[in-house]
Formats: sequence, structure tokens, C-alpha cells
Amino acid sequence: MKDKSYLKSTIASSTIVMLAALIENAILSNIIYLPAIPDLCLICVLFISLQNGKLFGEATGFFSGLCLDFLGAGPFGLNCLYRTVIGYLGGIFNKVIRTDGIFTPALLVLLASLVKALLLLLITILFPMIKIRFSPFTQIFLWELAENTLMGPVLFRLLGLFKKYIVVKTEAAI
Repeated sequence: MKDKSYLKSTIASSTIVMLAALIENAILSNIIYLPAIPDLCLICVLFISLQNGKLFGEATGFFSGLCLDFLGAGPFGLNCLYRTVIGYLGGIFNKVIRTDGIFTPALLVLLASLVKALLLLLITILFPMIKIRFSPFTQIFLWELAENTLMGPVLFRLLGLFKKYIVVKTEAAI
């Protein structure tokens, strides 16, 4: 029974992450009025890792990074690296933090976006030969931070509708 729950959650999470990556790269990146593109995949990875734990968060983060690496023009593997770390960090707080309401998801997404910026800054320091067009010291980053923070509660509420497909059932619940 547990294997079916993992399979169902893996398929649902993968589908959600792929859709978020497609929306990010195909639709939102072409809207010229947006000063920055909100990171929908980051929000989805955070939600899924908060619901399912570290291992599932890592896998979802890696898969979302892989989708974005295939769709984007950046260095291959960069998104996989920092999104895996963010998925793990989110999974540490599995079932500890309630994701209901507006303030908590906004704060969690704000913190995840800041961790993303710090990880990218660390990667640029450790690997100076890699050219990354991201800098946490720009106005574009502030716009992305604001957009992510505002989109967090909305996406958390939307993903909450699919909780029965996303969340892995534990043996105690079966």
C-alpha cells in the first residue's frame, strides 16, 4: 500500500513541477510587463517538501532543476544543485510547520527565495568560471523576491487542493 502512495505522489509531484516549469518558461518569461519572473517551481518544491519530508523534497527539487535546466539556457546542473538543497531544507520541517493561512506560506517562500539567492551567490564564489546572470544585489532580485512572496500563499492554497495526490501516506495513517 505504501508503494502505491509513493508512486501516486511521485507522479503528481512530477506533473506539478513540470507544469510550473513550463508556465515559468513559456508564459511568464514572455510577459514584458513583469520586471522579474516569479519562481513557481521553487514554491512548488517548498510545498511538496514540507508535506513529504527531506528525501521527497530532494528528489522533487532535483527534478524541478532538471526541468528548468532543459528549458533554460543557463549552465546545466545549476538549478538541480540549489533546488535539491532547498528541497532538503524544506523537508526538514516536514509536518512541523502548518502551511495554512497567508502569513506562514509568504514567510516560508520569502526565506526559500533568500536561501536560493545565498546558494547562487555561494556557487558563483566557489565556481567563478561559471557565468550566472543572477545577482542578489539588483532590483530584479527584489522584484522576484516580492513576486515569490505574493505568489506563495496563492500557490500553497492551490496545491492544497491536490494534497491527497501529493502527500505520501504514512503507515500509521493506512
